[in-house]
Amino acid sequence: MRNKIIGIALLSALFLTGCTTSGAFLSLNQTTVNLEQANYTITATSVSGYSEAAYVLGVSYGTGFTVNTLAAGRVEGTGLLYKEALESLWVNYEKNNGAIDGKRLALANVRYDTDILNLLIYTKVMVNVRADVIEFTE
Repeated sequence: MRNKIIGIALLSALFLTGCTTSGAFLSLNQTTVNLEQANYTITATSVSGYSEAAYVLGVSYGTGFTVNTLAAGRVEGTGLLYKEALESLWVNYEKNNGAIDGKRLALANVRYDTDILNLLIYTKVMVNVRADVIEFTE
């Protein structure tokens, strides 16, 4: 009886103290950039950034362009997949186009690609973001 109680307690602790992530930040407060005027140039196309995280005793699944994970613990990455992918995108942009400080840049045609690996005791989530970068000239 004592072993059964300990087993139930451990199982309960596993499900009550795990990691969860719910993917991208979706907001109704978005800024719309109108590109009808000739006041911008395209400085780079298909610039990409990448991020990943891995978890044990869990499962990951996608709903649209978001990825959700429910797991006992994270073993790789920070779990801030979309933030890190966008930061990686800007680092990759700067490698080929110079510093972004002082420039009026915006991302256009942003695309999120996600990939999920689910194994019995291990799940890995990968996010790749690609975008065109425009610079306003006026």
